[in-house]
Amino acid sequence: MAIRGNLPKHLEVAARTAVLISPMRDDFQYRQIAAEIDLTASQTTLVDLGGMPVPTTNPKDVDTLIEKALTVEPEDWYLTLHISQNMLDDDQTGRLQAQFQNLNPAFQRHIDQRTFTILNAGDAQTYGACYDGNDFFDNDHVDKGAAYTTNQSNEGALALSLDNFNTAMVAARQFRDDQGNYTNFNYNLLVGHVTNEVLCANITGNSQAMDTANREMNPYAGRTRYFTRPELDSTAWYLVAANELTKPMIVAVRKRPQLLDMWFDAQAGDGGLHYFMFHGRYVHVYGDWRLAYQGNT
Repeated sequence: MAIRGNLPKHLEVAARTAVLISPMRDDFQYRQIAAEIDLTASQTTLVDLGGMPVPTTNPKDVDTLIEKALTVEPEDWYLTLHISQNMLDDDQTGRLQAQFQNLNPAFQRHIDQRTFTILNAGDAQTYGACYDGNDFFDNDHVDKGAAYTTNQSNEGALALSLDNFNTAMVAARQFRDDQGNYTNFNYNLLVGHVTNEVLCANITGNSQAMDTANREMNPYAGRTRYFTRPELDSTAWYLVAANELTKPMIVAVRKRPQLLDMWFDAQAGDGGLHYFMFHGRYVHVYGDWRLAYQGNT
């Protein structure tokens, strides 16, 4: 890569090593509902096995585990930084160095925001179908080739309240796997819009029901936690089994952020501009629909 202009060597080194000096952060909320996996090819078919059959007294009973498959292709994402030659001449390089140090968190922030945008959509037309070919939030989920073929729904349309939270919890706790066994996932996370912060806090933290004069016991206080997100529709809320090994969403990563190119544009004004382009490849896909229940859109 040709580098023109008077680019200080320490900035070139900082750009080339940005992914090394920029630590990944663990506090982004997407990590609670999305699992990150590394891809090894430009197109990969993710395969998971269905539920385990129930033991029987007959040694000749043989059940086949079904395969749940979803083909994924990573998308290209770019982040380009720049600094003017005049700023270099005036020794104003600290801001750019700070941006290099925040490179990985910048990509993580994009993944984080996109995770909740895609969760909020929940439809096959916009961001791709669930592994069963349906919308992620749908009322007729059935695993192909399953022993259990009764339609199941993780799609609700109830305004957020303690009573409706209970209705959603009861529905989610009755999900079955493809063998017909109850999954018994622990739905311990409420995700809602920022305008419902107080309501979410009361549902998950108030030991008494806050919406009636009887002040009856709230069984979900202390058993569930919450956070709110601005990417959601103002009426949207979701129950998530956040402590399971698998997650309702997947971030499939083919390439972690890397420096792709550097160049100098002498015609850009302000003495010319130095550009630094970083590139990553990843895509969001929906995982097991049973791990999330849509209380409302």
